[in-house]
Amino acid sequence: MKASRITNGLLISFALVTIIIYGKNLIQPFVVALIFWFLIKEIRDVLNKIKFIDDKIPNTILNIIGFAAIFAIIGGIAKILTVNIQQLSNELPIYQNNITKITESINTTLNIDIVSSVKELLGEYEYTQLLSGLFSSITDIFGDALLIIIYTLFLLLEEPYFSKKIHAIYSKQNDEDDVREVLRELDKSIGRYLSLKTLISLLTGFLSYFALLIIGIDAPLFWAFLIFLMNYIPTVGSLIATVFPAMFAMLQFGDLMPGIWVLIIVGAIQLVVGNYIDPKLTGNTLNVSPLVVLIGLAFWGAIWGIIGMILSVPISVMMIIIFSQFPHTKGIAVLLSKDGSIIKNKV
Repeated sequence: MKASRITNGLLISFALVTIIIYGKNLIQPFVVALIFWFLIKEIRDVLNKIKFIDDKIPNTILNIIGFAAIFAIIGGIAKILTVNIQQLSNELPIYQNNITKITESINTTLNIDIVSSVKELLGEYEYTQLLSGLFSSITDIFGDALLIIIYTLFLLLEEPYFSKKIHAIYSKQNDEDDVREVLRELDKSIGRYLSLKTLISLLTGFLSYFALLIIGIDAPLFWAFLIFLMNYIPTVGSLIATVFPAMFAMLQFGDLMPGIWVLIIVGAIQLVVGNYIDPKLTGNTLNVSPLVVLIGLAFWGAIWGIIGMILSVPISVMMIIIFSQFPHTKGIAVLLSKDGSIIKNKV
């Protein structure tokens, strides 16, 4: 019996991974829409706390406000990024030519006989391909915008009927209460994480924008958006967000010092926000093991790219909360959690 259960579990896991990989074009936009839905609910909750609103305005109107705000911001960002990406694309030949200046600077600074090797390495590597690949990853995020908007709209339209459907599905009051508790826990954990992470990422991107503007790096708004986006990726996101603009500052100026200044200033911003402001705002809102975060980051990044890396933490939280409700999967939830503490309801 136990062997049969393990076999069934492995088969189900294999089937799910296969569906996630080959159904990426449909599932990924839906997950992103689900995240937007959580954000819209957070906006709605914040608006409901305002005195003159406080349940006087219907949720439908508040949903429209939240929906319009999120997608207006996204539309504005997409338009601005298009201009910035075009600017960077036009400057690609200059960046490629500046590689020679960088190698000469390395030779002068280090004064050791490795210039030929460094020059050969830099000459063989196509930095234009790296920049083009980065542009492609960013534009892919906006590629499914229409499908994400449709999914989000239908989630908002379906929301008023969720409660009735749950009541109709479960005949026992205890089962219904347990399911509602799971949904409340998901709403609270994911909603709070997303809203606080967005606020922290906005602060980091805002400060980095002014730092890059002062240094004089091309298209500072593009790099600020990249920093904002990468901050959703745990552990390695802040490192990537610092290294990329630093590397392209070197390519832009043909000198090491601008890149070093970007590393120092943007790195300092990441350090202060990540180690002091972030913990004070978020506290211990997520009960996810750091090892699980890293594994999830690698797994979802491998199958869904940058979007998968951004979504890895919310997906891990969802898995812990859902697994904790079933006797056969409770052990998995405990292993995925940080300290072994999980909610005790059973579906």
